Amino acid sequence: MSEWLTLAEVGTPLAAVAGGAAYARVKAPAVYWSAIGLPATAVRFSATYGSTMDACGLTVAPSRLRVLVTRATTRREIRPVPPKIRRVRPTSTGLRVRLRLAPGQEPADVAASAERLRHAWGVHAVHVTVVKPGVVELRMTGFDVLRKVRMPRRLPAGDLLVPVALRDDGTAFVRDYRAIPHCLTLGATLTGKSVYMRNLITGLARRKVALVGIDCKLGVEQAPFAPRLSALATDPEQASALLDRLVEEMEARYDLIRDHQGVPGSVADEEITSDVWGLPAELRPVPLVLIVDEVAELFLVATRKDEDRRDHMVTQLIRLAQLGRAAGIFLEVCGQRFGSELGKGATMLRAQLTGRVVHRVNDRPTAEMGLGDISPEAVLAATQIAPEMPGVAVAGDSSGGWSRIRTPNLSLADAARICRETAHLTPDLPALAAFRPAVATMPAPADGPSLVKPRPVTN
Repeated sequence: MSEWLTLAEVGTPLAAVAGGAAYARVKAPAVYWSAIGLPATAVRFSATYGSTMDACGLTVAPSRLRVLVTRATTRREIRPVPPKIRRVRPTSTGLRVRLRLAPGQEPADVAASAERLRHAWGVHAVHVTVVKPGVVELRMTGFDVLRKVRMPRRLPAGDLLVPVALRDDGTAFVRDYRAIPHCLTLGATLTGKSVYMRNLITGLARRKVALVGIDCKLGVEQAPFAPRLSALATDPEQASALLDRLVEEMEARYDLIRDHQGVPGSVADEEITSDVWGLPAELRPVPLVLIVDEVAELFLVATRKDEDRRDHMVTQLIRLAQLGRAAGIFLEVCGQRFGSELGKGATMLRAQLTGRVVHRVNDRPTAEMGLGDISPEAVLAATQIAPEMPGVAVAGDSSGGWSRIRTPNLSLADAARICRETAHLTPDLPALAAFRPAVATMPAPADGPSLVKPRPVTN
């Protein structure tokens, strides 16, 4: 009887620990990974690395010198050689392993076996990233990091580097305007596209850039950000006039660059530049980001006059997309639906937008329009986004790389508050002064009855 009680006493704490671990795995996956998942995965990886690589076909025959040395020093069996492990680094979301590829291997070989490696080591996902020629990094995630978005503590910093979302490998998705100047963002209603734009706008609002908005839905999307906007157009007529002013601003910046390139010999050769980034700081104009909320509204026409205006606006947008980068003007074009049936110039405009972010869409042609020229796998991933996961999107660029991302939730009230707090950073652009949105001032609270008891009057 005493032995039975002893076993019961021992089993109760063990059951409590197992129950707590199961609860943490569901409700607090990051805690479970750090306490249990990471040590177990590290042991499993170390014990099965060689056999797993061999089973996945990621080993090669050893070199002749290695065969001779092995035969001369030991009697061990000569086995194929897996990629050499350079570094193993644990993270709060997974495990990163840097490998030196064996002769004759390429990163595509490892990427093709990512799913088998995931099952072999019991992790949520394995992503393969090329570090440099011959060196790849396996980024393992122990749980679904997109289920509950927590941005990394260390984020890249820069005037034109804006962390917007979290990638499915645990790293930050960053909009780098110097590398990818223009972007097309697509997504149906209630897919998280507006939240993505709020994160982008608030990130830009904290930097020394000019924000210009075109919101043909009467400004309901971008009006809350008015304190930080240098210009805002809320209907197609205003949008057409604003685009003309932006093209004039771009041409003025090109004149500034050409004058500095000079023709006079007073400018040193190393100072001659073809874009605004080579200009001295005191002459360099402020970067400008144009955000078009619903691009389809610019394409819709009802009369012949509207058709002429549409063609003119699309032409101006294409000019800005083709020539704006060197002048420090960048485009963020958003829409629910995007296709060649929008009208003349739609496909040509899309070709100039290097970056692509596609949320869940209502039809496959829109996903193909956004990601079809990047990767067929990216199109498939975009069509498989679950409706109960708003904010999840597929981000890619013209290089062919793509990844799943999710933006952290940011309410409209918080985004508007950030824009009010950073209103002092709004640059003064005289060319766009006519389009500066009027910002309503909050009325002061009315004086109510005092709740403080007056002091008694004494003689």
